[in-house]
Amino acid sequence: MRVLAAFIAFCMAVPSAYAIETKDLIGNWRLVTATRLLVDSNEVINAYGGPKPTGWLNYSPDGRVMVVIAHEGRKKPVSNDKMTDEDRIGLHKSLVAYAGTFSFDGKNVTHNIDTSWNEVWSGTSQVRNAEYKDNKLIISTPPFRFNVDGKMSVVTLTYEKTSVNTELGGWPRSVGSPPNM
Repeated sequence: MRVLAAFIAFCMAVPSAYAIETKDLIGNWRLVTATRLLVDSNEVINAYGGPKPTGWLNYSPDGRVMVVIAHEGRKKPVSNDKMTDEDRIGLHKSLVAYAGTFSFDGKNVTHNIDTSWNEVWSGTSQVRNAEYKDNKLIISTPPFRFNVDGKMSVVTLTYEKTSVNTELGGWPRSVGSPPNM
């Protein structure tokens, strides 16, 4: 009985975070949560419009990365042909999207951006801390001035890997059936 108790105590003491390798990043990741730490006050708030923005992160075996994040509660215009400039501005401000190449050193992932929704980012390298914990990929920025309010912030994005549904031709299970094409 003491051996069992000691074994259980040992298992509970083992950290849930562990080192990851580049191969562990490969695949599609669905955004679960997005938080923003305000460095000056140590307050944690929702990032990207609320507690449940939608988003995807893809690391491909050929070294490409693609990221898209849409804020929670984005306003849907009536239609494309009736979209106003105000609608377009709102949609632009409530989206993060970019693509490029990536490298990983075991702790930090570097996104070398060649295409971005925000041309300020095109041609830059964005370095993020990457950690795998409790079956989730946690990506955190270094402290930076948030573009909306200028406050020093750390954004933490938590992703879960999608499994591939081979019955649907490789379509991710978390999405459901593929669209008709």
